[in-house]
This record gives sequence, structure tokens and C-alpha cells, in this order.
Amino acid sequence: MPHIIPIRDLKKTSELSELCREAKEPVFITKNGYGEMVIMSMETYEKTMLMNDIYRKLDVAEQSIINGKVVDGFESLRSIREKHGL
Repeated sequence: MPHIIPIRDLKKTSELSELCREAKEPVFITKNGYGEMVIMSMETYEKTMLMNDIYRKLDVAEQSIINGKVVDGFESLRSIREKHGL
């Protein structure tokens, strides 16, 4: 369940910091009942950015497969070994 707090609670910095660490997900800040901003712990941010990077790379890989830009695994390893003299 998402954590939603009013903007006036931003004054309680220590409590808010603890909430972000414990929640391990973004905390939504509202102003006059409407979404205003989102905050999260550094750990949550780093995990989110890592997952975004993985999804981006998976999308590129899927597009390569769709476009037929793939190489046989054995052929790829053979060319790497030749290139590096292994």
C-alpha cells in the first residue's frame, strides 16, 4: 500500500527519513489533496534506477531479436576467442 502524506509533514524530517527507509518504496506527498511530489530513500532510488536500466537493455535486446540482429552463441564465442587469441 503506498504511503501518502500531506506536504505539511515535510517539516518532520527525521520521521520522514525513517518512513522512506522503512517503506522501501516511494512516498507520495500531497498538497491540497492532489499529488505534488514523490520522495524515496537513496536505496530505493538506486534499485529503481538499476531496474530501469535492466528494462531498457531488455527492450534493446528484444528489438534486436525482432529485427533479426542476432548471432549464434557458438559463433560469437569463436570470434571472441579468435580476436583475443584464446
